[in-house]
Formats: sequence, structure tokens, C-alpha cells
Amino acid sequence: MPNNLFRVAVVGAGETGTPLLRKLLAAPFVELLGVADLDPEAPGMTLANHRDVKTTTNFHELAQLGEQLDVLIDVTGVPAVRDGLRKAMQETGNHHTVIVHEMVVQLMLSLLNGELVKLKHDTQDY
Repeated sequence: MPNNLFRVAVVGAGETGTPLLRKLLAAPFVELLGVADLDPEAPGMTLANHRDVKTTTNFHELAQLGEQLDVLIDVTGVPAVRDGLRKAMQETGNHHTVIVHEMVVQLMLSLLNGELVKLKHDTQDY
């Protein structure tokens, strides 16, 4: 079933998350429901705040959005965050939200830019 609107949240608002956030905010078919980063002053957090998007330093708040959220994008490069997101989805019984990690984001950004985009984090930990 095709979507007309993707409800998205992003975990990680630094070097990888910020360019992604710019693309998401510019897309008329994306509703950005929230951004999480441990650093409230991270560039993506500032960008989200300026655009009146919910920000938090606790990624669990985004996972708790449940089935309101279509896609939860993790670009932290921290395996424990990805594991925590999976656990939160299992605990809440959320079978709707898709968790996307940074390797997929790297592929999508590279396709959009027409060349390989290097990310700060190494994806081998996944």
C-alpha cells in the first residue's frame, strides 16, 4: 500500500544526521515527528528546533511514538542505540515502525548525490 506521507523520526543529529534532516525537512511527503541526540546543541537539533520539530536527548521518547511513526532512522553509529531501539519496538509490540540504520542512509544519500557519501561512523559494527 503506497504512502502519501511518511512519518519519520531521526536518532543522531550530528555530521550524518544533519544533512539527512535537511533532505527530510525539504520533502513535502515527509512529516518529521522528532529528532534525538545526546547533545542538545548538535547542529541537527538546532535545525529541528528552528523548524518546530520535537527534539529530545532520550531516543526512547521517539521509540515510544509507536504506530504513529512509520520510519525511525538511526544514524548514531552506536550499536547499543540500535539494539535499544529494537528492544523498545519489541517491548511495545510495535510491528509497524521500520528501523533504518546508517548503512541504508549512506546508500540513499549517495544515490541522491550521485557519488559515494562517506559517513563519520564505520558501519562494520552493525
